[in-house]
Amino acid sequence: MNERTTLKINENGHLEIGGMDTVDIAKKFGTPVYVFDEAHLRNMMRAYQDVIDSDYDGFGLVLYASKAFSCKAVYSIANQENIGVDVVSGGELYTAVKAGFPTDKIYMHGNNKLLSELELALNCKVGTIVVDSYHEADILDKLCKERNLKQNVLVRINPGVEAHTHAFIQTARTDSKFGFSVSDGSAEDMIRYLLSKKNLVLEGYHCHIGSQIFEKQSFVLAAKKVLDFAFKIKNKLGFELKKLNMGGGFGIWYNDEDPKLKPEDHADYLKTLISAIKTKVKEYKLNKPYLLIEPGRSIVGEAGITLYTVGAVKDIAGIKKYVAVDGGMFENPRYALYQSKYTVILANRATEECTEMVSVAGKCCESGDLIAVDVPLPKAESGDIMAVLSTGAYNYSMASNYNRNFIPPAILVENGKADYIIKPQTFEDIVRNDATPDRLK
Repeated sequence: MNERTTLKINENGHLEIGGMDTVDIAKKFGTPVYVFDEAHLRNMMRAYQDVIDSDYDGFGLVLYASKAFSCKAVYSIANQENIGVDVVSGGELYTAVKAGFPTDKIYMHGNNKLLSELELALNCKVGTIVVDSYHEADILDKLCKERNLKQNVLVRINPGVEAHTHAFIQTARTDSKFGFSVSDGSAEDMIRYLLSKKNLVLEGYHCHIGSQIFEKQSFVLAAKKVLDFAFKIKNKLGFELKKLNMGGGFGIWYNDEDPKLKPEDHADYLKTLISAIKTKVKEYKLNKPYLLIEPGRSIVGEAGITLYTVGAVKDIAGIKKYVAVDGGMFENPRYALYQSKYTVILANRATEECTEMVSVAGKCCESGDLIAVDVPLPKAESGDIMAVLSTGAYNYSMASNYNRNFIPPAILVENGKADYIIKPQTFEDIVRNDATPDRLK
């Protein structure tokens, strides 16, 4: 288990998070349930922003990447910690606005923003929109003209850096659906096009090379390539960037194959990136750009765990042993999508020796409904409370009602107190939007 002061084994041999015994959490809130550690969330937000303040003279902003986990409570925490957010859909934007988040600190992304989403962004006075297509630039310019306003924009560029990560979560390859390539001239063409738009104000560049990255040099190389490009564009088109958004992608610990990082280790990633940016800016005699980063997973990923109750245990002699839980791919699809690996423990028997290798199966009517494969556990029994660690990012946000199962509730724990931040669903919620035509009645 990764070392953290708020996630530990208590004197009863139970897993504890945020000062609460997970067995008590399961009794009070039921399972499956997402549990988020408020202290860890805040510590991670501060770790990044503190580096910008100390190493970059405060000339920048951390943007919480909403796609990792979005709800009103997390936006309230981000607002209290004086950071910004990025959103990638109308739903995320609406949620942030409903939470009272200041819209001038919202950055909106997306490779195919809908007309309705762009209209919502303009109506809400979103601070910056990251443009990712000619189609979007045309629509946005037209909408701004109709409203007699000018919109600050960044353009997403692709520096061609391939980080060592899963192919599905690499986003800076030449063939990515995101951004405009620096190498083939398409990024330069798009900048020229945006500069011709009378109602759009181009402020700089956005780049994101992927997710779950541990190699610092991937970020350094990306920054150097972007600033090489910025220097070229300044000389060729006379445009000098005012803002530089280097995206996110900092990795987190899921199991013992990953480095065990502390908040200060994540801060060190950012220190390395900032050092490279400052060196390159000085080399090219550029004005220092306002720096933006978008850590989502590394802020919220390890802050979250999921609790389950063990149900059926099926031992196929000599082949495999399945331990089934009351969740599944409907609330954590990451194994089905990426074969993601997790750390799994029995929360009510956390000090017991692991004596067997098992696969954790969900309750869906689907052969691929697995949460973890070949993980060590004590001999599990029906009724045990199981905890899967590091599920704060891309679990609730990717959940569905597959098989008409409930998306689990989420709770926030801090100093021994727990509150719902996402309430439980009911059967009525499941059928709420169903409609039966008269001819079928």
